[in-house]
Amino acid sequence: MPHSNFRSGLRFIVLFCFKSQVPTNQDQIQIPETMETDTAIPEQDQFSPAPKHIFILSGQSNMAGRGGVSIPKPRQWDGVVPPDCQPHPSVIRLSANLSWEPAREPLHSDIDSSKVCGVGPGMSFANWVREKLGSACVGLVPCAVGGTAIKEWARGEHLYENMVKRCKESVKSSSKGEIKALLWYQGESDTSSYEDAKAYKGNMERLIHNVREDLGLPSLPVIQVAIASGDEKYMEKVREAQLGINLPNVVCVDAKGLGLKEDNLHLTTEAQVRLGQMLGDAYLTHFFAPSQSSFA
Repeated sequence: MPHSNFRSGLRFIVLFCFKSQVPTNQDQIQIPETMETDTAIPEQDQFSPAPKHIFILSGQSNMAGRGGVSIPKPRQWDGVVPPDCQPHPSVIRLSANLSWEPAREPLHSDIDSSKVCGVGPGMSFANWVREKLGSACVGLVPCAVGGTAIKEWARGEHLYENMVKRCKESVKSSSKGEIKALLWYQGESDTSSYEDAKAYKGNMERLIHNVREDLGLPSLPVIQVAIASGDEKYMEKVREAQLGINLPNVVCVDAKGLGLKEDNLHLTTEAQVRLGQMLGDAYLTHFFAPSQSSFA
């Protein structure tokens, strides 16, 4: 596949959410010193990307990725990168210091930095859609933080403001770059309280409105994930809220039925790969026009 025309694209955020445990000193990420991949990645000093299609990854720990992370402490990622999540020269990420670099698992290691991150849906999603996008560069903007409730993503809160800052920074590197969608996976942390679950729909709709307004993208596509785990007391109420949102350019992908780890909270590596493909299908079906491809 051609790797030229590295330009940027920014217009698409996905909704994600998952409940993580409180970090301890033992939760610091440990990654094997070496990890084999099938695709060569450019050296950093030769790397000058300009993404054309930009996607925001935000929410909780299932968006940040816990695939392959051990349950017992000290937690450690097993370093296994499935074929669908391998690095590719046309897929890059915005680092915590706001610089573009080759994207590789774990995508959120410097964002959800107090936890041990593993495989999430981001790389699987990017590899699923990039062939349809032609030779243009795909830019991923990781923003998810484990264990966070929807109220922590309200306008004025640190998580929200940092996400908006990163979104705005992602389009500065190229006049052709667009944010294509927001991918959002979050909600597990809102399943323990009736009040939180009851308020979820209004809070989510407000988040969508605020992000679109603050980015100046009134029609920004949002792909949210309906949660598959959480406190059973009010999990279904949060799911109802997520599946019941009826706003223009907002679609929902249902994670129910995907495999969970032994903690019954986080998706397995295999489930994350499948979720990324489901998100990719949702984007290509609802928001992608063939004329957007650099092959057109």
